[in-house]
Amino acid sequence: MNKKSTEILVGLFVVLGALALLFLALKAANLASFTNGGDTYTVQARFDNIGGLKARAPVRSAGVSVGRVTNITLDAQTFQGVATMEIRKDIQFPKDSSAKILTAGLLGDQYIGIEPGGDTKNLANGDVITQTQSAVVLENLIGQFLFNKAADGGKDAPAQ
Repeated sequence: MNKKSTEILVGLFVVLGALALLFLALKAANLASFTNGGDTYTVQARFDNIGGLKARAPVRSAGVSVGRVTNITLDAQTFQGVATMEIRKDIQFPKDSSAKILTAGLLGDQYIGIEPGGDTKNLANGDVITQTQSAVVLENLIGQFLFNKAADGGKDAPAQ
């Protein structure tokens, strides 16, 4: 009987380990949202460049996660990227709030940061955030830096 109980304990340990790995994988992929989805309101923001922003990316304000990006589409008339976000109902942002696409760390994932404005009226379900700042694309910054250096003719280079 001792051998059988040991085998059962080892089997339970393996099952718990597999469940822990599944939970970790879902959290890493931003797929594990164990909150009720019914207590949110939807807003949109239009950006000239979405960059590497993906659906399910977090929406943050002051570093605190307040919602999630649910959908990213292209407006066929303006050719702007439209990010649809769900924000928790207990957090109300003023109508003149601004949205930026930011990067977590130097090369981390992108997310939307919301900076609250000073309006007395709040965003409602279906509203559009009009003040936006597009993503800063690292490749464009490097290209501009190299172009400016070439245009300067290397004046800042040390004499040899």
